[in-house]
Amino acid sequence: MKYFRKILRFAGPYRRFGALNILFNILYALFSALSFVALIPMLEVLFQQTEPITQPPVYSGIGQLESYVKDSLYFKMGEVAADDKMLALSWVIGLVLVLFLLKNIFNYLAMYFITFLRNGVLKDLRNALYEKIVALPVSFYTEKRKGDVIARISSDVLEIQHSFLSILELIVREPLTILFTILAMFVISVKLTLFVFIFIPVAGFLISRIGKSLKKKSDRVQREQGALLSIVEETLGGLKVIKAFNAEGTFTRHFKASTTRFFRFSNSLLNRQNLASPVGEFLGILVIGVLLWFGGRMVLVEGSLDASSFIAYMGLAYNILTPAKAISKASYGVKKGNAAADRVLEILETPNPILDPEDGRELGGFDKELRLESVGFRYEEEPVLKNFSLTIPKGKTVALVGQSGSGKSTIASLVTRFYDVTEGRISIDGQDIRQVTKASLRQLLGLVTQDSILFNDTVRNNILLGNPGATAEAVEGAARVANAHEFISELPQGYDTVIGDGGNKLSGGQKQRLSIARAVLKNPPIMILDEATSALDTESERLVQQALENMMQGRTSLVIAHRLSTIQNADLIVVMQKGEIVESGTHAELLAHKGAYRKLVEMQQLAG
Repeated sequence: MKYFRKILRFAGPYRRFGALNILFNILYALFSALSFVALIPMLEVLFQQTEPITQPPVYSGIGQLESYVKDSLYFKMGEVAADDKMLALSWVIGLVLVLFLLKNIFNYLAMYFITFLRNGVLKDLRNALYEKIVALPVSFYTEKRKGDVIARISSDVLEIQHSFLSILELIVREPLTILFTILAMFVISVKLTLFVFIFIPVAGFLISRIGKSLKKKSDRVQREQGALLSIVEETLGGLKVIKAFNAEGTFTRHFKASTTRFFRFSNSLLNRQNLASPVGEFLGILVIGVLLWFGGRMVLVEGSLDASSFIAYMGLAYNILTPAKAISKASYGVKKGNAAADRVLEILETPNPILDPEDGRELGGFDKELRLESVGFRYEEEPVLKNFSLTIPKGKTVALVGQSGSGKSTIASLVTRFYDVTEGRISIDGQDIRQVTKASLRQLLGLVTQDSILFNDTVRNNILLGNPGATAEAVEGAARVANAHEFISELPQGYDTVIGDGGNKLSGGQKQRLSIARAVLKNPPIMILDEATSALDTESERLVQQALENMMQGRTSLVIAHRLSTIQNADLIVVMQKGEIVESGTHAELLAHKGAYRKLVEMQQLAG
């Protein structure tokens, strides 16, 4: 139940609905027992066992409570109906109908209020999970498959609703129904009720044995569902490559293997879960059968129990079966929901290594320099950067070049604090970026990456991501700086055109220019360009490069370049190899030095 308690903390804002649910569940349970007790006088009228009571009865203690209640009812019946048996029967039937009506009204009201609590917890749980997914660092998703994360916020949360939250409906109502029913059974016959309790522990033990392996089986089902969604997500993301390499068969085999495992795990889980209902029902009927024998003996042989009370008692005994089965089913649901809750709580309770400090300061602006001092970074104990130092004065453009894997993009991720350095420090105007708030740091930074990340929304809203409060004129101005206004104007709805998932309705160059427009609209003092033109054709590269030069005017820029022709005018070019600086200088100085930079230039010229 530890997972249940953790999930239940989300119920706090909906306490009033829980309180109302408990109130009406108490009334439901009470009237559920009373509705069967009220059958006794009706049966006695039918069997002509009632004797007229002319004087109101006197209460003489708890031991005579049953007689007092019955005699009071019969006295009232006598006042209403005198000696007319049919009128007395009608009166008692009316009482039974009213009790059953009230019982069902209270049941509806209890279910009505618990709905708000259940759905509220579901909403808040999903919101908390999404907030944590957004807050966790980029490094978290290098280890988790995106499809598995999607499965946790969708199917796992739904499983929690169907298992954990469904027992909120039962946690008060069913135990109280059993309690009030057993109290009524004690009032009718203490001896018979004690006999029932001999069999209840035996039945409970047998049912509990079935559910022991449910969490393990459910965990396998949930994990396989995550793997299945990951395959779908990867297929949709790489559909062009899959088709180009005729790999449809390979991915189809992977998918079918996953669905086969899911089929096998689900069958095992559901067959074990489905065993609960028939076993529970048979054990319940077995108890009823034993009661019929023992109670019938008390009526026919001993004469210690009248027939009408025995029939009502059997109704009460059967009334226990439904809540008992519901509790049994809910216990299986909790075991099954434990696996889903474990997966959801794994994300919610994952510590975020990149947090704002408790006394984090706000970076008000950028006045002097961005500095990396003896920076080291390891990824899974593998050194990526070693003793890296660099100073970027305000207004200057510094370019990082080097072969793939030399650590260039890691610098961009460290400056933006997607990762934290493992050695040294990065500072802006002398302030360590780990000692300031992430929001104020990133407000000073603009980022344009090789992969133009756009969203399935309008052109305008994609640009406004950089500055949601900007005017239409400012959006158009940013688009003009990015050389994007012309092609945007030619789109069917101009700036209000929806560009599709990932901007797939646009070319690579158009997507990149929209990314630049977004960065321009944000108007940050520091711009980070991570191989922003490496994936473009010559014509697109020319337009994008011009847009980048427009954007970089008057700004401090850190440019990570693959195509060396794009950074010839940089104030400083830093050449990297295996996470270390091997040389630095201007384009002319490095060419004259005839070192690593010159070799890179010559290799690109030969490739060209």
